[in-house]
Amino acid sequence: MKTLTLLRHAKSGWDDPVARDFDRPLNPRGRRAAATMGRHLRALDMAFDRVIASPAVRVQETLDDVGQGFGRMAPEWDRRLYLASAASLLDVIRECPADIGSLLLVGHNPGLEDLVLMLVPDERGGLRDSVEEKYPTATLAQMTFAVDDWAAVAPGGATLTHFIRPRDVDPELGPEA
Repeated sequence: MKTLTLLRHAKSGWDDPVARDFDRPLNPRGRRAAATMGRHLRALDMAFDRVIASPAVRVQETLDDVGQGFGRMAPEWDRRLYLASAASLLDVIRECPADIGSLLLVGHNPGLEDLVLMLVPDERGGLRDSVEEKYPTATLAQMTFAVDDWAAVAPGGATLTHFIRPRDVDPELGPEA
């Protein structure tokens, strides 16, 4: 059994005058959402054998803030995760050694959302419907696979066990009116 968790970076600051998208930082709301999600992950007693993350500034800051509530993580920064497609993310997953039981990927949309939709069978009425509706910033999706090796992860082979948005943890982090 393998467990894959996907975390989208928290809300970034579009008002910040940065030259490159890669350098865009989080805004104050995003920082609060990331810290809230970190505390919630700790309350759920989640654990990760390996963390692979996009090196974009907003992802680095998300992990810093998640770490305040969850505990420090030591991510492997992988440039391939920056704005990666679902297919590219799947390649990274399949490269993981078989002895890794629980993997956390931290990155960007639309790749993360597309990956969940690729891996989880389309059965109406479940958590997948919420993913299809919207995968907001600082949201976490967790899936399990009945496989012994990450190389065997295949489309339609996942069970979506968690889809947690910041607003599910703290209603004040819901969409702005």
